[in-house]
Amino acid sequence: MTVVLMFVSLFALMLMRVPIAFALALSCIGYIALEGLPPVLLMHNMVNGMNSFPLLAIPFFILAGALMNSSGITSRIFAFARSIVGWMHGGLGHVNVGASIIFAGMSGAAVADAGGLGAIEIKAMRDAGYDDDFSVGVTAASSTIGPIIPPSLPLVIFGVMASVSIGDLFVAGIVPGLLMALALMIMVWFYARRRGYPTDTGFSVSNVGRTFVSAFLPLMTPVIIVGGIVSGAFTPTEAAVCAAAYALALGVLVYRTITVRSFVRVSMETIETTASIMLIVGAATVFAWILTANQAAAQFADFMFSITDNRNAILLIIMLVVLIIGLFMETIAAISILVPVLLPISAEIGVDPVHLGVIIILNLMIGLLTPPVGMVLFVLSKVSGVPFGQCVRATMPFLVPLIGVLLLLTFVPALTLALPEYLNSN
Repeated sequence: MTVVLMFVSLFALMLMRVPIAFALALSCIGYIALEGLPPVLLMHNMVNGMNSFPLLAIPFFILAGALMNSSGITSRIFAFARSIVGWMHGGLGHVNVGASIIFAGMSGAAVADAGGLGAIEIKAMRDAGYDDDFSVGVTAASSTIGPIIPPSLPLVIFGVMASVSIGDLFVAGIVPGLLMALALMIMVWFYARRRGYPTDTGFSVSNVGRTFVSAFLPLMTPVIIVGGIVSGAFTPTEAAVCAAAYALALGVLVYRTITVRSFVRVSMETIETTASIMLIVGAATVFAWILTANQAAAQFADFMFSITDNRNAILLIIMLVVLIIGLFMETIAAISILVPVLLPISAEIGVDPVHLGVIIILNLMIGLLTPPVGMVLFVLSKVSGVPFGQCVRATMPFLVPLIGVLLLLTFVPALTLALPEYLNSN
């Protein structure tokens, strides 16, 4: 009964717009008080949840993405993507998706993509005469590629919570991320044909070469990160440190766009973002510990198997549960709470934890594009000046290709697992 009250208090606090970290902590405090447990359990579990070496990757990946945004690298990436796919009908829509693929290898966060590239992309599309609903919709949808293609902050959290190799999770996200991009580009093509959107620029080998040279050093960031992890040169945490150091070197020594003042500003933003994430992780760890202590996973598994023992049906139910949670809860908190409950069930039906991690993250990314949480929509509303309600309506059609990819990845696990299995076997 106290667990039910804990959930009720959590959702009540969320409806009152209490920050998710405090909502989780307060609901846990209520449970501990009702059960007569020592209050020290709260702090003990919070500290244990945050005391993890792989979590050190979070501030460094955040810092790397922020430095890339501050050093003007996003404009170089946009120009390079424009030279490659700008010749297609609806060219800037395809450029939008292509730039997100490239930036995904640097930031690992959908909000960073939306806030950094989003402002550049929407302005360029407006100047070229594209409708606001199309510009905002494709920008919002393409930003979700960031947490799937490595590096990925949500995959780091999942790896820590599920005790799964973060390197394997990173590699497993490459093919799904590219499939998301392909599906979105098909959607862009459909819109372009229907609305008569023009090409953006003619294809020119010399222009591709020129923009590639300009963007070459930033393009090496994902090569360093993924290549170093796959080759065993360093761990994902060490890769995050290397990415931040490399981004700082580009901004200070090569492009000379980062000053002492801008570095201090970026550092403070990183500290604030990291602190909020770690508070969520700590509070969610306590929440997950309470669920585990009350055998919530076993009870949920019994409930699931009482409905059906069909593997595909159970996977669909799991995806539906994750999607509903993602509508109301911030990504990091959702991962921390869902993993202890869903991991035992998925293992029982033979779902690889790496596969589970990728499809859960993609599912939660869809939640970032839907109200009432919809963080990406809030960011794009701010940078574009488009009302939030209009951003929601503009993004809805682009959920169709994303959900299609989610279903494909859910029922064809080889698309996710083939690459990490191949690399591990060699």
